[in-house]
Amino acid sequence: MFSQVIVEVMLRKISYISISMLLATASCIRLSIKPEMLRGKWNYVKVENPNSNPPDSVSSGEIKAQAPYILFTKQDSLQIWWGGKLLSHGSYRIDHTNILFKEILPGGKTREFPFIVSTMMAKKIVFETTGVDGTMVTAVKQ
Repeated sequence: MFSQVIVEVMLRKISYISISMLLATASCIRLSIKPEMLRGKWNYVKVENPNSNPPDSVSSGEIKAQAPYILFTKQDSLQIWWGGKLLSHGSYRIDHTNILFKEILPGGKTREFPFIVSTMMAKKIVFETTGVDGTMVTAVKQ
């Protein structure tokens, strides 16, 4: 009976150590974005403005009505569509876990800013822009 208690205690310690190591390893795993993962049309399903005061979001009804999406092409082109109209366009490149968007502005000027990607799966992406006007977008691949 005493040896059974010792075995149970040892198994619990091994379990705790294993779980701790697993969590430590998982926290070190970096999000990886590859161009082929991005290519295609991503329909917006959620748009939030977490930095606005108070925090705000676009209603699901408006998202359905406006049908916004982001399109990544093989030629590293990016287009953002809202309400059937081209809202923004330019080129993009991947920098670790960020998508760097070089937006083409009227008059041929450009500006570059990051889309910070927090989730990247085969059919789901979550990215955001920073600052007071920052927006967090959840999109699913068509």
